[in-house]
Amino acid sequence: MVKKKPTMRDVAREANVSPAAVWMAIHNKPGVASETSQRIWETISRLGYTVKSVSDDPVAHTVGLLIEKGSIPAIMDSFYGDVIRGFQSEAQRNGYHVNLVMYDRVHERLDLLRNGFTRSIAGLAVANDGDITPDMVIELKKTNLPVILIENHLDSEYIPCVLGDNFTAGYMATRYLLSLGHQDIAVLPGPEKYSSLVDRLRGCMAAMAEVGLLIPPEWLPKPLSGYPLKGYQQMKEIIALDRRPTAVVAISDKTAIGAMEAIREFGLQIPDDIAIASIDNIAESAYTRPSLTTVHVPKMEMGILAFQRLHHLITSKNDIPVKNIVYSELIVRESSGPARNLSLTGDRI
Repeated sequence: MVKKKPTMRDVAREANVSPAAVWMAIHNKPGVASETSQRIWETISRLGYTVKSVSDDPVAHTVGLLIEKGSIPAIMDSFYGDVIRGFQSEAQRNGYHVNLVMYDRVHERLDLLRNGFTRSIAGLAVANDGDITPDMVIELKKTNLPVILIENHLDSEYIPCVLGDNFTAGYMATRYLLSLGHQDIAVLPGPEKYSSLVDRLRGCMAAMAEVGLLIPPEWLPKPLSGYPLKGYQQMKEIIALDRRPTAVVAISDKTAIGAMEAIREFGLQIPDDIAIASIDNIAESAYTRPSLTTVHVPKMEMGILAFQRLHHLITSKNDIPVKNIVYSELIVRESSGPARNLSLTGDRI
């Protein structure tokens, strides 16, 4: 019987390291401690593993990160910049190179993306949805490439994903304003093509419905596409109404920042005239005037976890698809206060 030749995975198992660490040690890449590298080489010698120069090594240690091309570069986006940095730092720690691709539905065709991009990577993370539609994700999955979704999920397909707890985030922000005595609450929703924002809106509505309240349609103004200052125009529409809310939930911090600008421009005070809360906890939210009450979504951690899950998909077979949801946390700051004529010690909902 012919003895089976040891593989890189055999070396990794015996040396108690990842296959990526073995590859890095063999190719003299930075990131592997000298003691670990020595143990790997001793294991290679003991097992009789043959070190080869394999032409597809770059593919085996390259992963793709696909995101739609928005109005600003993804790496500079307040939310997805952190997700990308978390994903990339964890990939580099494990010896992988990240190929970041921004999809532009106007200028790119899915077949070119599928046939070119997916052949040069070992696994793919798809961040957000929007212009990256469910049909696109399903087509990418048909390539048999390991795929994980970030801030995106398909109810019809069991594809591994990492999500913020968006429904609960919307619920928490709304429930907090309700606890301060506000009942006239408006919500500034986001584009319906983003499943994460839809889930947040559902959470807001659930909190209102729980106490028997509905949000009037005029207090749910649709977002304007292509407008740089999110939430600004939506908030102006609400302020112009004969009857205004006492509080507003913005679907994201960027939306809230635009809304706060509109409120100030009209000569109203935050939170005395209109309280505001939102979701994300981007860095700018702590430095608005007043500072913004928001629900923290752990963005860097989502990116790190997404790579860890993708790496597991690449190195494992027959893995069970899992939906990972990271916890959110309410961060109370100055932009939220009690409803007018209601003391903090008064009745709460």
